[in-house]
Amino acid sequence: MPEGHTIHRLAQDYATRFSGTGTGTLVTSPQGKFSDAAALLTGAELTHTDAHGKHLFLRFRDSDWVHIHLGLFGKVTFGEVAPGDTPAPPPTDTVRLRLANDTAYADLRGPTTCALITDAEKQAVHDRLGPDPLRPDADPATAHARIRRSRTTIAALLMDQKVVAGVGNVYRAEVLFRHGIDPYRPGKDITPAEWDAVWTDLVALMREGVRNNRIDTVRPEHTPEAMGRPPRVDDHGGEVYVYRRATLPCHICGTGIRTADLAARNLFWCPTCQTN
Repeated sequence: MPEGHTIHRLAQDYATRFSGTGTGTLVTSPQGKFSDAAALLTGAELTHTDAHGKHLFLRFRDSDWVHIHLGLFGKVTFGEVAPGDTPAPPPTDTVRLRLANDTAYADLRGPTTCALITDAEKQAVHDRLGPDPLRPDADPATAHARIRRSRTTIAALLMDQKVVAGVGNVYRAEVLFRHGIDPYRPGKDITPAEWDAVWTDLVALMREGVRNNRIDTVRPEHTPEAMGRPPRVDDHGGEVYVYRRATLPCHICGTGIRTADLAARNLFWCPTCQTN
């Protein structure tokens, strides 16, 4: 499932291609599951995009919002339209939602959610989510208030979207490593100072993820070039400390990285470096 930086990057990419163009957008649903809503929106201009955690919102007119959650299988692809009379290539029948104008198109496939909602319904989504490190209105104290009341492990709490929105398996594993925190430590034992440091790090790492459209978490002194080691080869890309590196030696201490199932997801950590 995409992590929060991907959704914020999608919000930017949709806005760049379709917002503020002064022309209406052709909205269609080749698959048919969004056809009625698409018919109501086609010809309207995309006026705003928003993201909160793993939820993407596209606004048409003043208050018509398309709510998108990619889930495990959702994917968005963008394409450019050549100048002149050349149209966008025809979409396949797996496309749930296509936006198209004179210069670009975007195809959404396989989302868990693609629905036309009101302002009130959008606010209800925000209300059930925790603070998002990528949003300017995020309050990290809200997250820590929930964490410090819980005996649940900090690793599980970081994945709870009601506690912190947008953090997924990669950022969870990596930020705990970067701060030497035992992933099985109860949330109630995380001090305010520790949480402030973790939150600040998440903000920086996830902002970099939006800029680069990938997750990199190793510090400059631990890059392949600095350490003289081969670069990581993985479908997820990016240089990491522990994520999907089970049994491989830790970049810092050489101990084999461990993995275990936690809350139905694979947890990765270094038993030597993460003892706090």
